[in-house]
Amino acid sequence: MPRLESCAWSCSCTARGRHRTQLGDTAAGLAAKVGEMLSSSVSNPSLALVGRGARSPSTSSASSTASSTSSTLNWSQHLVQRSVVLFVVGAFMALVLNLLQIQRNVTLFPDEVISTLFSSAWWVPPCCGTAAAVVGLLYPCIDSHLGEPHKFKREWASVMRCIAVFVGINHASAKLDFANNIQLSLTLAALSLGLWWTFDRSRSGLGLGITIAFVATLITQFLVYNGVYQYTSPDFLYIRSWLPCIFFSGGVTVGNIGRQLAMGIPEKPHND
Repeated sequence: MPRLESCAWSCSCTARGRHRTQLGDTAAGLAAKVGEMLSSSVSNPSLALVGRGARSPSTSSASSTASSTSSTLNWSQHLVQRSVVLFVVGAFMALVLNLLQIQRNVTLFPDEVISTLFSSAWWVPPCCGTAAAVVGLLYPCIDSHLGEPHKFKREWASVMRCIAVFVGINHASAKLDFANNIQLSLTLAALSLGLWWTFDRSRSGLGLGITIAFVATLITQFLVYNGVYQYTSPDFLYIRSWLPCIFFSGGVTVGNIGRQLAMGIPEKPHND
């Protein structure tokens, strides 16, 4: 009997040892597989973030598209508002200053030309308003392109003083009497450069002012040559020699108005 009990006890112990060994091997195998899975997920994080990563690009793309669309609308709306303001300012200034030239018999329109308010040709205010809108939008655009933002006297008080000086220069061209037109032209040229130095002092403003004076003078020569209107006592081909000075100072004035209107506008969105 003792031998049978010892034998049975030894057999049960052997079975238990084998069972424990199998459980240990199974646990070791599972641990090895889990370790392999963790290492593979660390080495390739895109597999571990399939669900979340698949959604994040589309979400960020949608948000960036919505933001770009909103900024585009804001920029376009602000551009239209600035254009309308510049057009109205240019048309009004042309109407008033052209009236001064007509009253002093500096500018003469033929009788068959249709006249409207203040006895001025109907096409003068719209043309000058369009030119003012183009010039006023061009000045801040060139500043941004050159990377030289204009910061000299950026306040509306300075802009209003610039307008007053420009009106004074135009008034002097019609009111002042000199011995000859050369003296008048030199005086107005000095006043125009003084206006640029006082209210602008930028290379872009000087370059654009000279370009505007040259192009506007050519257009005026063409109109006068075709008999649309004429100047009394022309001394520079068909026009007065001081006219480029008026165009130069007018370009600087309208450019300062456009720059002031462009302050605080949203940046134009870029398509990447």
